[in-house]
Amino acid sequence: MSDQGIITAAISILLLPLLSYTLTFFFGKKLPRKGDFIGVTLMGIALIQALRIFITFWQIGNPAHRVEQAYHWLDLGGGFRLDAGILVDGMTSVMLMVVCLVSFLVHLYSTGYMHGDRRYERFFAFLGFFTFSMLGIVLSNNLFFLYVFWELVGLSSYLLIGFFFHKATAAAANKKAFLTNRVGDWGFWLGILTFFTACGTLNYFDLFAQVHAGAIKGPLLAWAGVGLFMGCVGKSAQMPLHIWLPDAMEGPTPVSALIHAATMVAAGVYMVARLAPLFGPEALMVVLYVGAITAFVTATIALVKTDIKRVLAFSTLSQLGYMVMGLGAGDPVNAMYHLTTHAMFKALLFLGAGSVIHAVHSQEMPEMGGLRKKMPITFWTFLIATLAISGVPGLSGFYSKDGILGSVLAVGMMKGHYLPFILGITAAALTPFYMFRVVFLTFFGKPRDQHKFDHAHESGWSMAIPLMVLAFMTLISAGIPGKTADKGWFSRFAAPYDVAAISAQYEAKHGGLVVASAEPAAIAEAGAALAEPAAAHGENLHAEAAPAEGGHEAAAAHGEAAAAHGAAAGGHNSHVRHTAHVRAMIMSILVATLGIGASWWTYHKLRVNPAAIQARLPFAHKVLQGQYFFDELYAATIYRFTLWWSVVCAAFDRVVVDGIVNGAGYLTRLVSWVSGLCDRYIVDGAVNGVATVLQGAGEGIRRVQTGRIQTYLVYVSASVLVLIVIYRVL
Repeated sequence: MSDQGIITAAISILLLPLLSYTLTFFFGKKLPRKGDFIGVTLMGIALIQALRIFITFWQIGNPAHRVEQAYHWLDLGGGFRLDAGILVDGMTSVMLMVVCLVSFLVHLYSTGYMHGDRRYERFFAFLGFFTFSMLGIVLSNNLFFLYVFWELVGLSSYLLIGFFFHKATAAAANKKAFLTNRVGDWGFWLGILTFFTACGTLNYFDLFAQVHAGAIKGPLLAWAGVGLFMGCVGKSAQMPLHIWLPDAMEGPTPVSALIHAATMVAAGVYMVARLAPLFGPEALMVVLYVGAITAFVTATIALVKTDIKRVLAFSTLSQLGYMVMGLGAGDPVNAMYHLTTHAMFKALLFLGAGSVIHAVHSQEMPEMGGLRKKMPITFWTFLIATLAISGVPGLSGFYSKDGILGSVLAVGMMKGHYLPFILGITAAALTPFYMFRVVFLTFFGKPRDQHKFDHAHESGWSMAIPLMVLAFMTLISAGIPGKTADKGWFSRFAAPYDVAAISAQYEAKHGGLVVASAEPAAIAEAGAALAEPAAAHGENLHAEAAPAEGGHEAAAAHGEAAAAHGAAAGGHNSHVRHTAHVRAMIMSILVATLGIGASWWTYHKLRVNPAAIQARLPFAHKVLQGQYFFDELYAATIYRFTLWWSVVCAAFDRVVVDGIVNGAGYLTRLVSWVSGLCDRYIVDGAVNGVATVLQGAGEGIRRVQTGRIQTYLVYVSASVLVLIVIYRVL
């Protein structure tokens, strides 16, 4: 497939779910089967396109190869320009496969699970919109459009988590998810603005080059990285913003599978892995500890939950903690590898749980039991996923989790931070324990509710086929050989960024050269082109001012010593990492065995009474059952403060703002009343008085003018007499 063909296929993958949403939402009610076939068909086509891109990058086998195309979108002048860009590389091709495969299987599964729902067509429409939003995150090549699709994922989750909005719990859950993520997204946006202000660009690889060149460094780089990570804390449900994910189980089970496996919670991990060069050492240390604490704390909560979906929800939180731990340990490749393998077995676990819930009409494991023979397909596929998440050697979960634990232990051995590894290996022991607890309570033993057991049956083929496909993917996702004997298949698609090569490419591009690909040959040519002016400049300097005698020899000796020291340090670090991975692998196998054995001894052989342990440790059980009381803590602090502050703001608005506005109104009315009096009695009085006087004078004069000559002669005679009298007197 050509580069242009890859771009075309990527755009079609992005638009097909959007088309599914549009057609199903507006026309679904009028179509046969309410249009569910539209979503299934279009996602099937998208999956085929994703497979074509995946095979292309498999054949290329170079993790550095990328295809990028930008489309002019907005230009405000002054150098501020935004492009809508598509980026496809090895990591993108894997994520396209993960999202499209899981979404297609969820669409297919939902035709059976959601059959008969009164808003059936809206459900499929929202699934398409959710998939479109996540694919936008995967394909974006800059932070702006990443953030746009990031927020669309938040909107999609709101619509699907609260799909059963007639239930108060579902309506509360989607609001909780939406608002909690706004907290993380606030920090994410600040981080984006910080990098844009410092570097003047939002393109991923331009940012990498700018940061490598020192455009942003020190505390500002650390805080900007933490800001970006806040987005991951919200979307990927890391502590302390993890509280929304357990409540998200109020959505339909297929939604849970999609959220937990391939869309919302994967977005945060993918974002940090994609932007790995933007995180300095301080920010990575924050990432490491947050992931480790999340992995351990949420694993302990899963020990006591009885709702099968909630156990899986806390399992997801713990596994996300592992991925974030890997990111913090500077190993984004293994973090993405675990995201990929986890997507398969976690989707399988949720769809398997949905099959059980569909059969027994209950989510409580104490009401189940003995379903192994009644639901053989569900049982065996669920067991495969449980073995994978437990870290059993030979299955995908073992290799990806072992890689993360090895990297975290290496950080401890080199930097002295052993606590993250201790928390991670403890969580690795708890995972098989609580996951096999689910298996034993659900599928083994005697039925604890005979009525539910009698009515239980294996799910139909529309639900069983996705289970079998995901079980197959869980089995093979770690076993495909790579190019070399010592690396797995994932190394063909993802590797740590070569930031020096990216910087050379960036400098060549902005120096007048165009480098179309990150292929090693192209990078070498760009580096050579850049080196030529520098070499000439160095020759001129040498001609103008020769160094002191022996200077070259001293410099050469110093360079050789530095190179030897660097090689020794690199060799030492490689030895430490190898040792750490071997030790982590041995310990992970040991703790997985102990966890499975302890669960078998407790819940299958019934040699330990969990109720007796709970009675002995009531406080610990209450804390775990209360999920460490994060919700209560937030209710007593943040929520209460928010409510109090809203009351204060309302009082200020009512007393001060409204007082000023209403007072101004009253004053205006008073001034208007006084002005009216002045106008009525003074201005109008003067005007009317003049008119009255003139009218009276006119009336008097009118009476004098009779029109008779005799009267006028009398007036004249009288006037003459008056004048004579006055003349005589004066």
